[in-house]
Amino acid sequence: MTQIQFPPNPQAFNAQVWEILRKIPFSRVASYGQIAKMIPPPAGVDAETYLELGALWVSGAVANSPDDLPWHRVVNSKGEISEKNGLEAKRHQLLLEEEGVVFGVRGRIDMKKYGWSGKIKTEV
Repeated sequence: MTQIQFPPNPQAFNAQVWEILRKIPFSRVASYGQIAKMIPPPAGVDAETYLELGALWVSGAVANSPDDLPWHRVVNSKGEISEKNGLEAKRHQLLLEEEGVVFGVRGRIDMKKYGWSGKIKTEV
């Protein structure tokens, strides 16, 4: 079985991820997998394959997001920063801390406290 490395239409997939990034509220975080679940599997990709690869594809989209998007509000499902570069991880953490997000002693965010529900608040 050949594993699909990228979504069939990366530009369209990235655009969907970026639209969700725009909606994550200040001082809240979402996980890569959570965002993947908000997007249906791309055409030609079965649900099982998407379940395995969706979060990875979201990670790629976040890494390539425009600078004006709140990319720093996305973490892994454990509430940790999943950066490979130490300086970038420190920047990621600092941006979240500037928004009031607190990291525990193990470097994790309390997802119950800071996790985004995925719902968009509307002003009344």
